[in-house]
Amino acid sequence: MSSMKFLCILACSLIFIQGTLGEIICEELPTQVCSFSIASSGKRCLLENYQDKDGKVEYQCRTSEVVVERMAEHIETDECVSACGVDRNTVGISSDAFFEPLFTAKLCSPACYQNCPNIVDLYFNLAAGEGVYLPSLCDKQRSNPHRAMIELMSNGAAPGPVAAGSENLIASASSPAPSPSDF
Repeated sequence: MSSMKFLCILACSLIFIQGTLGEIICEELPTQVCSFSIASSGKRCLLENYQDKDGKVEYQCRTSEVVVERMAEHIETDECVSACGVDRNTVGISSDAFFEPLFTAKLCSPACYQNCPNIVDLYFNLAAGEGVYLPSLCDKQRSNPHRAMIELMSNGAAPGPVAAGSENLIASASSPAPSPSDF
């Protein structure tokens, strides 16, 4: 009888928590959790900066046009942010990150690659936009990191300055990516 009471209390608690959290709307998220979050609509949230009327740089969370096919209402965990080597305070995203061996090593590590499908999906699509297949890059990264960088550059990808409008690069790579378990 006590286990039935426990299950009833647990079910009521979960309903209460879901009702409390409600819908995730990017513009309502604090900037500290904006990056790598996904709204209830399934669209990615992105951190943008602007100058206020006093010329001071401010940050805001906005909804992008990039739709994540298999995920919605997701705020990335601090554990995944750390394991994958990403920074929530970065404005925009660039494929230049793939040329940083430490970043690629962290992204391809089991702690990230097998446990953080949201971040892996984002970078899978970014890599695809550069003509790079992330699972192959990660296989090469694990076996021979130096060779992985050489092959990355031979695919035509090249590090460069972050261009204005880099969010368009994300939007152009918005096709659904296979989940890490599909690799």
